[in-house]
Amino acid sequence: MKTIHDNARKLMKGFCRVCPRCDGRACAGEVPGMGGLGTGGSFKANLEALDSLRFNMRLIHDVSEPDTSTTFLGMDLALPVLAAPIGGVSFNMGGGISEQEYITAVAKGCEAKGILGCTGDGVPDMIHESGFEAIRSVKGKAIPFIKPWEDKELFDKLEKAEQTGAGIVGMDIDAAGLITLRKMGRPVTPKNLDTLKKIIKSTPMKFILKGVMTPDEALLAVEAGADAIVVSNHGGRVFDHTPGAAQVLPGIVEKVKGKIAILVDGGVRTGGDVLKLIALGADAVMIGRPFSIACVGGLQQGVETFIDTIQGELKQSMVLTGTATIKGASPSILA
Repeated sequence: MKTIHDNARKLMKGFCRVCPRCDGRACAGEVPGMGGLGTGGSFKANLEALDSLRFNMRLIHDVSEPDTSTTFLGMDLALPVLAAPIGGVSFNMGGGISEQEYITAVAKGCEAKGILGCTGDGVPDMIHESGFEAIRSVKGKAIPFIKPWEDKELFDKLEKAEQTGAGIVGMDIDAAGLITLRKMGRPVTPKNLDTLKKIIKSTPMKFILKGVMTPDEALLAVEAGADAIVVSNHGGRVFDHTPGAAQVLPGIVEKVKGKIAILVDGGVRTGGDVLKLIALGADAVMIGRPFSIACVGGLQQGVETFIDTIQGELKQSMVLTGTATIKGASPSILA
């Protein structure tokens, strides 16, 4: 990983410093770029919320080879991790590799390691086009995310996403208000409940709604017919001073656990962070910036090496908390 990070630091110069710990402090306000909006408060809140959680260490047990596998919306995962949808290599990551190289490496690296990569959307069109091509290259074993565009563009992209062979699609409503899109004259907007119902009913693919940060909106996602939500503040890139995702997750889990699948992202840096979020009730976890850095620095090999690292850390955390399986993780492992 050090070699991968060193190479990423060269290629992403001026866009990402590839800090020893990606915490949003050095890049606060750098949007476009890899930073958080404004003070970077929402970016930093994601990490602070996770850091505030502590493990109960338990070692009087027989868990030596924990099982990290799980399922999500009918898909088998070697570990409860997905690569979050991130696009815009040229204006967010320095352009050291192409959009197609980037997203293909993410999709293929995730497929090789038994998890799912997600593809992004945006302006220019090559972002979603590269993503759709990458999904075809892994025979549909990835999840396309589409921004909350106006009707025609949204429904056209949903149809094209289905044609990739993907069985799951997502919409990142937390992209509403993105500065990069607004600067390009292509603003995206929130969607009301009736509109969401129409969108979800329009596609046979299972539907993920990304950007849910309150229990009441989690219940609305259930009412709209979504199959899953992502508890996410968009990595702190759209709204300053929101709480961290791990802070709001328990309240959302309390309201909708068992009614809808629950993903969460924001500030995840280690396998221990993954286990914390699973213990709080998430079904799986998305990781964004660390995947991007690993991919820019090492393409598919970088992605695979990062996944191996996260899985190793997850196993160690499970052993040290006496957690035999992912489904066996509960709040009792947290102090």
